[in-house]
Amino acid sequence: MCQYWFMHILVDGYNLIRQSDLLRRYERHSLEAGRLALMSKLSDYKRKKGHRITVVFDGWKSGSAQEGRDRYGNIEIIYSRQGEKADEVIKRITDQTAEETIVVSSDREIASYVTRQGKTALSSLEFETIMNKAISPSWSGIYEQEGEEGRVHRRKKKGPARRLPRTKRQAQTKIKKL
Repeated sequence: MCQYWFMHILVDGYNLIRQSDLLRRYERHSLEAGRLALMSKLSDYKRKKGHRITVVFDGWKSGSAQEGRDRYGNIEIIYSRQGEKADEVIKRITDQTAEETIVVSSDREIASYVTRQGKTALSSLEFETIMNKAISPSWSGIYEQEGEEGRVHRRKKKGPARRLPRTKRQAQTKIKKL
């Protein structure tokens, strides 16, 4: 198990599904199929990394009058109550927790709110890339070139060095733990 088990990943479920080409294909069949595909991928990721994962789904249009809770393996699922969006649940959880938290959502309002709370925000597509890389490590961000003798030479992408602002460097440090 990973030494960073104490990290809490808080996922805006429908946001991740709708940002992902693969998961969106499942959702076209049914909403339930999209949720199950997401939970299956997150379960594989949790098995590899061991982080605590909570997924929040919107229930504000047709949900229950009370917030619903469920589990998929070791992953906690929260359905917001009718009249409440998943964004509000994510904000509430972020306010209440003192543990190291990464919020996965491509919603700019959520990202800026989370950042103001001292937590880290990560877009859905960035998280999906990290998750896919962890699940199937054969994928890599390293470019391959075939040399003269047919051997494959690996080299990292080159470019000008640039130091990021402190807040972005701190966020990257947390993201590397994923």
